[in-house]
Amino acid sequence: MKILIDARLYGLENAGLGRYVMNLLSELAKIDKKNEYAVFLRKEYFKRLKFPKNFKKVLADFRHYGLREQINLPFMISKLDPDLVHFPHFNVPLAYKGKFVTTIHDIVMHKNKGSDTTNLPLPIYFIKRVGYKKVFEKAVKGSQKVIVPSEFSKKELMDFYHINEDKVAVTYEGVDKRELSKQKASEVLKKYDLTNPYLIYVGNAYPHKNLKRAITAVVDYNLKTSQKINFAIVSSRSIFLERTKELVRKLEAGEFVKLLGFVPDDELNTLYSKSLGFIYPSTYEGFGLPGLEAMAAGTVALVSEIPVFKEIYQDKAIYFNPFDSNAIERAIKDVVLMDKTKRQRMINAGKAFVKRYSWAKMAKETLEVYKSV
Repeated sequence: MKILIDARLYGLENAGLGRYVMNLLSELAKIDKKNEYAVFLRKEYFKRLKFPKNFKKVLADFRHYGLREQINLPFMISKLDPDLVHFPHFNVPLAYKGKFVTTIHDIVMHKNKGSDTTNLPLPIYFIKRVGYKKVFEKAVKGSQKVIVPSEFSKKELMDFYHINEDKVAVTYEGVDKRELSKQKASEVLKKYDLTNPYLIYVGNAYPHKNLKRAITAVVDYNLKTSQKINFAIVSSRSIFLERTKELVRKLEAGEFVKLLGFVPDDELNTLYSKSLGFIYPSTYEGFGLPGLEAMAAGTVALVSEIPVFKEIYQDKAIYFNPFDSNAIERAIKDVVLMDKTKRQRMINAGKAFVKRYSWAKMAKETLEVYKSV
């Protein structure tokens, strides 16, 4: 079988999507020596990456969500003549008529819309939204199989698009094995000016991430106690991060909130492990990978009591109502005051729990999807 994977989203600069593509390719290269693969890559990774002999790199140096992918990809795919294409995101060319599977990570853009969710002028935003809906529907209804990262996402997709349960395959994502920074932990903490005990959040600053209520909760907690804590936000540059900076200014939270920007994986692992806890206040997610990564590094997860988090974290996290900053504040207080024995017991249970989430298992299940199609 000849399988084409559109891996233009490869790389940590593409956040969770990039990590998913990286691990999918890495694990497939280990376990599948039988099938032939073609891999679309952007220029940077086309030059850098090396694969086994049954993998062929193909330069496709144009961005996702653009007009060029809609026009160029169908021609490029037809020249390669694959038996199956895997699009690891919903951006499937409307003109493509061949067999494909697609990974749908969530339908957050179906639920979150309007001026707060974009930096585009509204007329352009609404035009692009029409295109988004058409492409997304093609990805779901035109595919032979849809891969999703949770049972929650599966149900949402089935309910929204009225598709058969047999069409949707759940493959849970995995947790990367990361080494601690070679720098001393004290040096890493000093680098990021984290001298007080701190909570940490890692991810983008989109509106559904609900950072405003988390920041409000941290400020309220600090105003009520003499034991000050910081809130470290690890998030790459974007218009939404700039809006968060403005929010911090308006809430007069600069004393407590540290906006760290991008942090390399090894240093991030250190920041996780030395934190009071990882706080995940999202009102919507399709999976919840950062919380698992934090647990694997050795900290406590404080997360929203939304259905997908109950599915992914089960009883290994501290839950709060994400729509109530007072509830978030109470969860923060619980972690700060937690005795050492209970904390260590919770950390040990979390480390053992996350081992069930494996990229190798995800790739194996994805390969089974290819075979079934």
